[in-house]
Amino acid sequence: MKIYTKVGDHGQTKQVTGKMVAKTDPQIEALGAIDEFQSYLGVAVAALAPTSLNLAPDLQAVQKQLYILQADLAVPRSNKLTPEATAWLEQRIDAFWAAMPHLNAFIIPGGPDNGAGSQLQYARTLARRAERAAVALSNQQDISDACMTYLNRVSDFLYAAALYANWEDGYQEIPSK
Repeated sequence: MKIYTKVGDHGQTKQVTGKMVAKTDPQIEALGAIDEFQSYLGVAVAALAPTSLNLAPDLQAVQKQLYILQADLAVPRSNKLTPEATAWLEQRIDAFWAAMPHLNAFIIPGGPDNGAGSQLQYARTLARRAERAAVALSNQQDISDACMTYLNRVSDFLYAAALYANWEDGYQEIPSK
């Protein structure tokens, strides 16, 4: 089986329904933004140091949830992503936050050389882009509250995970002032 279809050679692509749409269609933009975000999480996992490898299962769990979220956006009313997915993110955020010293200032996103913390900060910005694309799509199709809440919360999760990875790697965050 060939992996190329030649369907998209002229700026169009086929939705799950079979309908041809522009590659700039809001649904395609949202799915692409989530794909980019999900793929970059793999970069962050690859950057984990031995001290922060314990984050890999959490990050890979998010990658799996993003597949479900993409299916929900591609097939309206699929609604497979549940509020429990967001509750899990919140539990993990709380666990990261409880383990680390409290921050009292905004920080400059970063981390040690080739560290996962900076990769996770970048993934956080990709999550925000995916959320904005989903908001734009919501003007065209119904998107479940579970999907929208998950997309909002996953960036908070990544912020906490980035700080946690840096803390585990012994990196001192740099205040913005």
